[in-house]
Order: sequence, then C-alpha cells, then structure tokens
Amino acid sequence: MVDRNEWERDRPVLTGSPRRPPPSFVEQANVTDPGIYDEFEENWPECWERAADLLSWDQSYETVLREEDAPFYQWFPDGKLNAAKNCVDRHLESGRKTHTAIRWEGKHGERQTYTYRDLYVAINEFAAALRALGVEEDDVVTIYLPMIPELPIAMLSCARIGAPHNVVFAGLSADALATRMDAADSEYLVTCDGYYRRGDAFNQKSKADNARLKLEQDVSTVVVDRLGDDLPHVLGDDECDYHELRETFAGELVDPVPRDAEDMLFVMYTSGTTGEPKGVVHTTGGYLAHATWTSHAVLDVKPEDTYWCAADIGWITGHSYIVYGPLALGTTTVMYEGTPDYPDRDRLWEIVDRNAVDIFYTAPTAIRAFMKWGSEYPAGYDLSSLRLLGTVGEPISPRPWNWYYEHIGNETCPVVDTWWQTETGAVTVSTLPGVSEMKPGAAGPSLPGMDVRVVDSSGTEVDPGDSGYLTIARPWPGMVRTLYDGDERFRAEYWDQFSDPESDDWHYFSGDAARIDEDGYITVLGRVDDVINVSGRRLSTTEVESAITGVAGVAEAAVVGRSSETNGTDVYAYVSTEGGYDDGTAVREAIIDNIETAIGPIARPTKVQFTPELPKTRSGKIMRRLLEDVANGEELGDTSALRNPEIIGEIQAELDEE
Repeated sequence: MVDRNEWERDRPVLTGSPRRPPPSFVEQANVTDPGIYDEFEENWPECWERAADLLSWDQSYETVLREEDAPFYQWFPDGKLNAAKNCVDRHLESGRKTHTAIRWEGKHGERQTYTYRDLYVAINEFAAALRALGVEEDDVVTIYLPMIPELPIAMLSCARIGAPHNVVFAGLSADALATRMDAADSEYLVTCDGYYRRGDAFNQKSKADNARLKLEQDVSTVVVDRLGDDLPHVLGDDECDYHELRETFAGELVDPVPRDAEDMLFVMYTSGTTGEPKGVVHTTGGYLAHATWTSHAVLDVKPEDTYWCAADIGWITGHSYIVYGPLALGTTTVMYEGTPDYPDRDRLWEIVDRNAVDIFYTAPTAIRAFMKWGSEYPAGYDLSSLRLLGTVGEPISPRPWNWYYEHIGNETCPVVDTWWQTETGAVTVSTLPGVSEMKPGAAGPSLPGMDVRVVDSSGTEVDPGDSGYLTIARPWPGMVRTLYDGDERFRAEYWDQFSDPESDDWHYFSGDAARIDEDGYITVLGRVDDVINVSGRRLSTTEVESAITGVAGVAEAAVVGRSSETNGTDVYAYVSTEGGYDDGTAVREAIIDNIETAIGPIARPTKVQFTPELPKTRSGKIMRRLLEDVANGEELGDTSALRNPEIIGEIQAELDEE
C-alpha cells in the first residue's frame, strides 16, 4: 500500500460553467445515445465487442477477455489480425485506394500527399526491404525519425511483417537512444541524416552513430535522406539508404502476417519512478481496438474527414491518434513537421484553413502559447471547417479552455478534454462529444466500459469534491500488458499500491492525483510526485499553476520548489504574460491574490519571476526540472531536448542581476 500524505481535501474544484454540445454537432455525431454508458456497464466485458467490430479479423475471436491471471489480462486472445492490413489494405479493398491517407506539411513549406494506394505500395516495399535485411517476426526495430512520412511507413512496415517497433522521439539524445535500444534488445535501426530545427539543419545521424558506439550488439541501420545537399552524409558498414532500398524492392508485395491479438505491436519507453525508462508493451488486438474506438467515439473521426492531431509520433499520442486510430478508420490524417510558431505564429491556422481541417487535437501547453501570442493570429484565417476540438497531455484550466472554445472553435465546436497515458494506450477519461455536457477544467467521466476511480491512500473512494489518487478498477482493451524489462517491475509500478492479490482485487495506479465531482466528472491535478512540500503540506504544482493562469494577462506558468531555511521548501513561480500585458506589480499582486484565494496563504510564492517564455522540449512540454535547477542555483541537467535553450540563460542572467 502507498505510504503518502493525504492530499488537501477541503477546497472546491474550480471549473467553468457547463456547456452543451451544439445540436448541429449532435445530429451528425458518431455516438449520440446517452444509454451507451448503461449498455456498456450491463454488458461488460462483451461491450468491448463494439470496438473490436471496427476492425477486420483474420481469425475471429471467441473470448473477449481472459482474466484468470490478473493483472496479465488478455483481450480477444483467440483472434488473429494484422495492424497494417487494418490501417491500409482493407481500405483499398473497399474502393478507397485514391482517398488521401496522409497529408504531410514540412518545416519549410514542403507538402506531400499519400493516398491509401501510395501508402500500401510504400509499406510493402519497405517491409520487403526489412525482411531482406534479416528482420524476422518478433524482432524489435527501433525507429528514430522526426515527423516525416517515412516514420509511419516504417511503423506499418514493421507491423506488416510482425516485427514490433520501438519509436524513439527524434529529439532525445544519443544516450537515450542507446539505452532504449539496449533495453529492447534491438538490432535494427531506422533513422535519417537530419532534420530542420527552426530553419537550421540538425545532424540526426551523428546522434544515431554515437548511440550505436555505446551498444554491444551489431546494428543494421537504414538512413532516410531528409536534407539532401543541406547535410551531406556518408553511409558506413551495415548502413543502407532508405530510398535505394525502396527502389530495389519496387513493386514487391508482402503478405501481412496474421498476429495473435496478444502479440506485441510495439514497445514504447516512458519515464519510470526509479529513473530507468519503462518499456511499455502494447499488443495488436486490444490496443488497436481501443485506439480505433476512441477515435470514432471521442474524436468523432469519420472517413471523409481531414483530421489533425498536432502531436509527435515519437510519443504515444502520435501512435494512437496520428497513425493507428485515424488510419484504421480510413480518414485523412495530417502530419506536421514544424513548430506552432515557425516561420510565424499563424502557421497552424494557415494549415487548418488551407486543408479545411475538421478535427484539431492539441496540448494545453500549445493553447496557452496561442493565448499569449494573441487572438489576431487565428482571427486572420477561416477556421469554419472545424467541427471538434480536443486537448491532450496535461490538465487544462478553465481560462485556456474557454479561449480555445471561443477563438478557435467559434463557440460551435465541442472540446473534448482527454485524460490517458502511455500505459492506457488510448483515451480513458473524457466526455463523449455527442452525448455529454462539457465542464471547462474537468476532463469528464470515465468512458463507457471504463471504471476510473479517485481513492484515498487506503483505496477507498473519496467523496465528491475531495482529492485522491486516480486509479482504474478493472481492465480495458488498450491497457499495457507488461513491461519489456519484466513482469515484476510491471506489478510494482502499477498494481501493488492499491491491489489485494489474495482477493483478486486489482487496481491500476496511474500516478496522478485528481478530484471528482457529484456528476462523476474528474479533474486531474497532475502527477502525485508533482508536489511542493511547504512546511509539511503538500501543494499540487498543477493547482498552483492553474491559479496563476486564471489571472487576466497570464499565458503560462510553472512553479517549482526552492530550498528554504524557514519552510524547507518555498514556492517559486515563473510566469509568462500575454502580448499587450506588462510584467509589472499589478499582475504580480493579482497572481498572489488569486493563489491565496484559490488555495491559501501557504501557497504564496516567495518569488514571481516573469520571463518571455518558458523552457520547453520540442514536443511542447515545460521542463520544470531545469527551472528548479535555476531556482536553487544548481548545475543544469541535460538540456539537449530543449527547443529554446537560450531562454534558460536569460532566466539565469536575470537572477544574477538581483
């Protein structure tokens, strides 16, 4: 059982006024019957056949869930299917071969379009090439590519031949790549010469070469020529050019390998409590069914849509909601290589306008940046094609939610605030946009078929309005099956805290804190470990940051702990304001007042430092670890993943002047 202090439980959840989805949206929504919640509950677990029926099976399953060996649950265990066949082949067979599958937008304005037929050809040719290189069924292939079309092509080529893929975010260091390849026992690597970072050519191959030097195993490498003459490169032993391989196997066809539903589709490494990355294993049947069903029911994706998830495929969001979910439904999925503000801050809205995007799915971090830049950027474009907006990746507070709803959705698009994790595989908490009302700041209730609970340290459900630990009390199709580095760690990381093996009472522990209201709507407060212990009281960083961003003129905030002789730790706040607002005394006082009103004087920051922007990774995550180093005058950790490393120097310089 966990041994942690209780979260503060005497403050109300601050959410915005509920909003109903527009009738025009409900009329066309994929899911509109409120009875779906009762239907899933009364018919569980067979209710998940609705998700499985969205797929094509080579061998029909007879069993929906096998749960004799909890927590090693098995979904559709006697069925067989192939993920690449579901994402590509079957759309050709249904007469959609000329329908656009991927619409790619490059960093420098390049554009490529892949029809489902084009994607089919590319996947077959590269699958044949991988086999020729020696890749066999169940061999793990590591993919270290930026947001270029060759990334999903490589993923689906692996899936076609039954080789699990291990995608490593292109912005991670050589050491991180080597660690993940070593942990996955991977002897095959797909990478590229380089990519553009804010207009400059960045050498990716050198990082891959350095990673290979750290590995004991021999590695066969495929290199995509992304930059051409902008970054010449030389291929060494055991290295092949991607495009030459495609030419060598031009026109080749590879039969998709039928995989058991419980066979591994991919492994993805994510942060672990011990500091060692965890290899999260997802399987072919349950994961694909869950990602496809939530794309259909939560994101309302239809085959005729142009759909854009503005994430990176190097993370789970891109796996589930750029590649597998949308392509399984036969829609057009947009891939964007660049950042939201390059070459200018209107870049995303120009893409939405030009492509008539129907659905836009992004992170609260990005939305807060849009707020800071100003509404004039989206106002300059026709965004009337948008039908649904979504958020993912972290909690979103009411103010940016309402800005998004008003300035991007024109108050006509439902906003689905989705909570899920690498380990859950797909969305688990959200409103159904054609059924549920929205509460800005609250993600929503459990999805139909899910059993998400907020509990105290003893595992007892908390009362409405109280905070606790976010858990899932029964299995779901997209769930992590195990960790690549062992079942024992899998149990310890996720199940032992709130589970009783003797009674088969298993609860998945998410590592997040949350509150739940009287309607069952869940407000996620952030990671349990994302706390600042001030004078013995644990303060949620997300809650403090939400109070700061609730102040007019504030775009973004990050709070960290600063060592203090008096309190042990003090709250230290970094704040970035919207355009047109001065970083002055009035805003600082408003921030402190709002924190004391929403939380209490205990959360009052000892310092509010204004900064033009916050340090972020290239995927848009705020690097609070570095901000904590700065606040405490400590040596900085690894900064290789930063997209704006110069801002750290500016923040340090301002501190030095004090």
